[in-house]
Amino acid sequence: MSEILFEADHVSRSFTNGIHVCALVDASCQVVAGERIAIVGPSGSGKSTLLHLVAGLDQPSSGRIGWPALGPASALRPRQIAIVFQTISLIPSLTSLENVELPLLIAGHEEEAESGARVALAEFGIVDLADRLPEELSGGQAQRVALARAIVGSPRLVLADEPTGQLDRVTSAAVLDRIVAWAERSHSALVMATHDEAVAERMQRIWRMDHGRLDAPGRSV
Repeated sequence: MSEILFEADHVSRSFTNGIHVCALVDASCQVVAGERIAIVGPSGSGKSTLLHLVAGLDQPSSGRIGWPALGPASALRPRQIAIVFQTISLIPSLTSLENVELPLLIAGHEEEAESGARVALAEFGIVDLADRLPEELSGGQAQRVALARAIVGSPRLVLADEPTGQLDRVTSAAVLDRIVAWAERSHSALVMATHDEAVAERMQRIWRMDHGRLDAPGRSV
């Protein structure tokens, strides 16, 4: 039986900032080891809210979430779950190599940080950018560095929020090829929020969201 990395049971998430907004409504789903899932929906449909819950960055207003094969929320990051945000979140004062080293350093693996970071950069074909600062990178290059940082600790689950949304079609395809190839080799699960049907078709399953409601069909046998 496949290991369940994440599960949600009738989960809702609401926010109040002048007005009351239901960002996620009665959602139930599971992510199992090694699978690739696309979360598809228009802007504002709740995709990012769901990813933040899966990552343990947020808590539901109602319902239950858990990580049966990964442990408590306090133990998820940086080694079990990695997330790539919609906006490039590299630290401006650090080089590409130093940005990618961070998860290993935080996890206390100083001795393997540099070599591991170089391997991760190589996964995305950007070892030659190791000494560049974020301001010296193009958008596509910066996104590859962010993805390299996500995989450097060999997480069991990678979450990516519109990672190709700001890229041209050719660059998007190249980035997607590399992250999917890495996920297949490492048997890590990949959950990617996107509005691009071409990106979604590269995944094994497609979850659809609209106005906070999730349609997450079960896995095929």
